[in-house]
Amino acid sequence: MWTAENRSRYDRRGLRYPSDMTDAEWALIAGLIPPAERGGNARTVGLREVVNGLLYVLGTGCQWRAIPKDLPPRSTLYGYLMRWGWDGTLGRIHHALHVQCREQAGREASPTAAIIDSQSVKAAEKGGLRSIRTAMMAARSATSWSTRLA
Repeated sequence: MWTAENRSRYDRRGLRYPSDMTDAEWALIAGLIPPAERGGNARTVGLREVVNGLLYVLGTGCQWRAIPKDLPPRSTLYGYLMRWGWDGTLGRIHHALHVQCREQAGREASPTAAIIDSQSVKAAEKGGLRSIRTAMMAARSATSWSTRLA
């Protein structure tokens, strides 16, 4: 519901881009991003700017080559997106935010019921676990996802 309190909380006018994170949003996920690995070169880019860049790409649907110059380079953004997808960071962030949203709504942290339609059952009967994984990977790559951090 749009109350005066909610309007001020979701006001994005003070941000560089509407997709940039507020301090409160960054505080929710900062601890879920893994620290830099030991050895090698030190990070030269701030992780908050990386997340802001990824949210810009996902929120606007722009091409990687069209990323504004004041965000980190596209190779850096793409590298972090791939690394965080591979090591499970994106999944951990999604899960933590999902649990928090459910708890704020007064619901249990994890759902206690599920709905399975007949199409899902037919697909599972045909190919088992391998075909489900292939279908999930195809669906994941075919959709673009965008989340507004609460």
